Amino acid sequence: MNALKKAVFFGELLMRLATKRYERFVQSREFEVGYTGAEANAAVSLANFGLDAYVVSVVPDTEIGQACINYVRQFGVNTDYVLRRGPRLGTFYLETGASQRPSKVIYDRAGSSITQLSPGQVNWVEVFAGKHWFHWSGTAPALSDSMAAATFEACQAARKHGLTVSCDLNYRRKLWPPEKARRTMTELMQYVDVLIGNEEDSAIVLGVEAKGVDVAAGSLDAERYKEVAGELHRRFGFKYVATTLRESISASENGWSCLLSDGNQCYLSRKYRIWIVDRVGGGDSFSGGLIYGLLSGMSCQETVEFAAAASCLKHSIHGDFNHVSRAEVLALLGGSGSGRIQR
Repeated sequence: MNALKKAVFFGELLMRLATKRYERFVQSREFEVGYTGAEANAAVSLANFGLDAYVVSVVPDTEIGQACINYVRQFGVNTDYVLRRGPRLGTFYLETGASQRPSKVIYDRAGSSITQLSPGQVNWVEVFAGKHWFHWSGTAPALSDSMAAATFEACQAARKHGLTVSCDLNYRRKLWPPEKARRTMTELMQYVDVLIGNEEDSAIVLGVEAKGVDVAAGSLDAERYKEVAGELHRRFGFKYVATTLRESISASENGWSCLLSDGNQCYLSRKYRIWIVDRVGGGDSFSGGLIYGLLSGMSCQETVEFAAAASCLKHSIHGDFNHVSRAEVLALLGGSGSGRIQR
């Protein structure tokens, strides 16, 4: 039954240029090339778990655009709906932090191919035929006014075709100011069934804040986020609200747990103490695990445990994609978390 489930992911595909060996930008003489995107990251997770994942995006009709498509496609994601047009592929530079030095990201996304996408350029009737789920994140409408309009069009079409719609708030202050984000995203929430965010997103984007919480203090009170989930249900009518709870001890060590609410009850995952290899894409891997759990018929508790374990494992993997299988996630849930070598 699971193999019949199909999900569509809409957003920007990017080139990732990362320093090596924890080097700083000013000292690095080489970058490691990878390809990524918030929605594509979640799509790769879903494909790894055995469901069908489709990416809708725009890349330039160049060798760089083809390299990006090849990179994503090799991990089982369908790229048939990726348009090839426009001037360039968006890029971001990553300096990986360690210990008390945080990671840094520099965007070079202005004028990328997808920023020119407008309503009417994607055949959503064809895209959504036979599909069950539609996922997008707040980085999509943040890219340009025309992309915001295209996101509205996509959400309206998904609702018309009966798909479950999920959104990761995914606020990026380097892409748009809080006022514009709140105005645009609040209007888009009418189409969203499953809301995903971290401990800061709902406060900045939707104005629903966990009171008395300091995200930099190294510990979080889950009860405050249960209150936030309840308010989000009341205000927007979401079917599910999910949040990651990251306790930032340092750039290298975090506490990690997740919460899922169905409007009547909140379900909290176990907490993991993780040593970070690469945290970029951690939230996207949670989205992928959450979508998998809900699409495959898991209970709410099973879903949040699966998503938390999957995203816990992602932090041990270099790059943005979560290269773990369903069996590996279930092994962690079954108690195999010591990291002992498997022979």
